[in-house]
Amino acid sequence: MHWGLGPVGLSHVSRARRGRLRASETADPSITITSLGDQGVECVFGVIYPPQVALVGLGRVIERPAAVNGLLGVRPTLTATLSLDHRAANGATGARFLNCLDRLLQRPEEL
Repeated sequence: MHWGLGPVGLSHVSRARRGRLRASETADPSITITSLGDQGVECVFGVIYPPQVALVGLGRVIERPAAVNGLLGVRPTLTATLSLDHRAANGATGARFLNCLDRLLQRPEEL
């Protein structure tokens, strides 16, 4: 399963950043990403507003103890949460999405 933005999504992102996104382009179901890590927030739980079907919340990066090659070490970690409209997808689909996001964040060369 591929979760990429694709050319249409990338075009939307580019126009949104420049303030040129039309209201009609936000009417279809979408996934919103919110990041409050730069505000010091560790964990974000968002509220979905139609036509959104999901909201991914990203917190700040924190160094935590973790197993690294079988030894205790310190790794930067990020908490990602998913609020999901279960009319659009079930929890198993949401879990696969978060697992894919985790893999891509750890290996950005796969994007």
